[in-house]
This record gives sequence, structure tokens and C-alpha cells, in this order.
Amino acid sequence: MATQKPRTLLRIEYEESAEAYLKSLKPEHFMEATAQGHQRKITLESLDLVHARRSDVQIFNELLVQYPRRSKPTIGKVVPDNMVVVWPEPIKAYGSYDLPLQPVGPFWTMEYVSKYNKRKDYGTNMRRYERELKVPYYLLFYPDAVEMSLYQLRGQKYRSVLPNDRGRYPIAGLDMEVALLDDWVRFWYKGELLPLPADLLRDLDDTRRELRKMRRQAWELTRRAEEQTRRAEAEAQARLAAEEEVRRLQAELDRLRTG
Repeated sequence: MATQKPRTLLRIEYEESAEAYLKSLKPEHFMEATAQGHQRKITLESLDLVHARRSDVQIFNELLVQYPRRSKPTIGKVVPDNMVVVWPEPIKAYGSYDLPLQPVGPFWTMEYVSKYNKRKDYGTNMRRYERELKVPYYLLFYPDAVEMSLYQLRGQKYRSVLPNDRGRYPIAGLDMEVALLDDWVRFWYKGELLPLPADLLRDLDDTRRELRKMRRQAWELTRRAEEQTRRAEAEAQARLAAEEEVRRLQAELDRLRTG
């Protein structure tokens, strides 16, 4: 993002701005309703799996976004509950995500509104995403009411994304979909539901049980095969001994006849 100030001065200016913002926060900003925390956990766990498959999809949690305003001298600020940035190289953002110092802006912001703790002015945040930051996608979830809306920036305005034939809301360009499942926002990648750690652990336990069962079956088959081999060898030895005895008796009979 082009700017007239040297990057070093910009970095100092934005670091000071972020520090001042942090000091200005009220205690309730650091509090979170249980439902908000649970949805955030689902989002982070799900999108970590997407990042493992697509390293350009990078997820951030409660990171201050700072940006220049066209009509105001002050630095703009907003803190999404979760934010996705799409960029092929690792994003270096520590205390804040400062747009003049970053290669790209947010691609998708997500916020979870609980009546027990609103924490933020979500209406103002949405206007900032739409009018100032031009974030392509914005998800708003009310866990207490189990209501979700996904918006896509079209032109200058956010428009509601409509569900596809599977009842899910697509995120163009990411091969992703979102929808409510069991009262929470869940995520799909390339048509498959992204599992949560509890799901993965349950599948792992099932796989381990199946593997133990297969091992027991393999051991039993091996034992039976070895037993059959020993029996066959014993029968073969008995047959050889019987044949040898027949030959001995035949030889003895022949000797008596000619004797």
C-alpha cells in the first residue's frame, strides 16, 4: 500500500498508536461470554486445518487492525473476533495488523455477538469493514439466537450471501462454505466438513480399536496357519514312516519267499 512516509517512521507511528489503544481499553473488552469463546475455538480449530492444506489462508485472533483514513488524520482501528488474510508468504503481524506495512488487507472478518457481553460496537465495525477497509467477506453470528449472516462486498455495499443447493454459504476463492450445524457456525473445505479435535480424537480411537481388532484377527489366522502347517508336517512324516515300514515289510516278505 503506497504511502509518502518512510516505513520506519510509519512503523513507529503505528506501534505507538497500537500501544495507546491497548491502554485505553476498558476491562470489559477483555471479557468474553462463553458462547463467544466456544465459537472462536471452533473457528480457529477449523481454519487451522485449512491453513495446513493451503498455507496462503492465514487466520488471526483478536488482532488490532490499523489503517489510514482518507478523510481523517487519525489512524483507523478495528478488532475483528477472527480475521482471515490470504497471502502466499507468512504474515508478520505482532501487536497489530498495520495495513500500510502489510502486503494485503483482510479477506474475511468474523464477529460473534452475545447478549451477555457485546464487548464491541459491532454496527460500527461492520461499517468500517464495508466502507473503509473494503473487506470482501464478513460473517456475523449471534450464538444466543443461533443466527448467522454472511456478507460479500459487491461494489460499495455488503450483500447477503445466499445458500447453495446444500444449504451452505460459499466463500468464493477459498473452496470453503459455512453454515449452522448443531447451533454453531461450522466450516467446510472442498465439500467436506472440517472436523474438530474431539471428532478427530473419536475417529483416532475408532481407528485404533479397529487396528487392534485386525491385529488380533491376524494373530489368530497366523496361529491357525502355523498349527495347520505343524499338523501337515506331522502327517507327512507319519506318511513317510508308514511308507518306509511298508517297504521294510515288503522286503522282509520277499526275503522269506526266496529263502
